[in-house]
Amino acid sequence: PGVSEAVQRQSARAVERAQDEDTMPPKEQKSKEQKAKAAMHSSKGKKKKWSKGKTKEKVNNEVMYTQAAYDKMLVEVPKMKMITPSILSDRLRINGSLARATLKHLEAEGKIRAITKHSAQLIYTRATNVAVE
Repeated sequence: PGVSEAVQRQSARAVERAQDEDTMPPKEQKSKEQKAKAAMHSSKGKKKKWSKGKTKEKVNNEVMYTQAAYDKMLVEVPKMKMITPSILSDRLRINGSLARATLKHLEAEGKIRAITKHSAQLIYTRATNVAVE
């Protein structure tokens, strides 16, 4: 008795579904122009926006000393504990080649002394009374 009721309910549902499908309106066929237009619009989806990344602000460093900058360099640089071309470039707003030339000039005058002289990294310190190793 219980099994046949379940079967009857299932078959009733199947009949209802079939009737629902019959009552659905027929699908409209699109013309070739409409299909082509739809294809064009679907392919023109939103383009991926690549991030620009973090853009560093361009620094406009001097390539020659002004008199004021030269005087400032003569006062400040011999007092620094560690002197490298990058530190000079950053603090005095000069380019790297001018910073390297400045280091050679100050070393020749005896105002600073070399710690490491390597083509990749020049490190100097202030001149003290300590004998050079």
